[in-house]
Amino acid sequence: MKFLFIIFSFLIFQFTFGQGTYQLAVLKYNGGGDYYANPTAVPNLVKFANQQLNANISTEVPYVEVGSPLLFTYPFVHMTGHGNVVFSNAERENLRNYLIGGGFLHIDDNYGMDQYIRPELEKLFPNIDLVELPFDHPLFNQKYKFHGLPKIHEHDGERPQAFGLIIEGRLALLYTYETDLGDGWEDITVHNDTQENHEKALKMGLNILQFALIKGGLE
Repeated sequence: MKFLFIIFSFLIFQFTFGQGTYQLAVLKYNGGGDYYANPTAVPNLVKFANQQLNANISTEVPYVEVGSPLLFTYPFVHMTGHGNVVFSNAERENLRNYLIGGGFLHIDDNYGMDQYIRPELEKLFPNIDLVELPFDHPLFNQKYKFHGLPKIHEHDGERPQAFGLIIEGRLALLYTYETDLGDGWEDITVHNDTQENHEKALKMGLNILQFALIKGGLE
């Protein structure tokens, strides 16, 4: 685990000072859910981050399987979808080691994922509760100031919520619910979002990247 921490610390150093290029990835999982939803989302977020933070992140965003050793080469992984999610024991162990070792996973419910992802997270870390992040959490106070998550799509009309798994004082996993940031990151013509919502989604996404990578996700 110490070795993994060193790897991620090096990547975070690169991000902070703009030296070298590395990639973010989208998580490919089993169970039937559409992990491939929102194909333009993360590439658009990367372009926005490169512009706003003078970062040097590759605009190519590959898919990475939950159980693949390649997971450890990506300091930030995004996960989305509308349906079922199933992790095998081996995949669960790989993802657990990734998060404990310093990786960051952002899960964005694309509507319909909630009932499936929560049981999987309970199996992933049975002794760590998924907790709601308060409106004054540092996540909402990075380059852009937010009072909680922005509401991008209505879904069930409930308030948007940010949940986290905190491992040894570090926010290692963020689950965003009833907001649909990923839809907001997509090309604006895909969902006919307003320019305002598109910009809100990108700005909140940038805050997540900045907090997870530059701040190290430390609470």
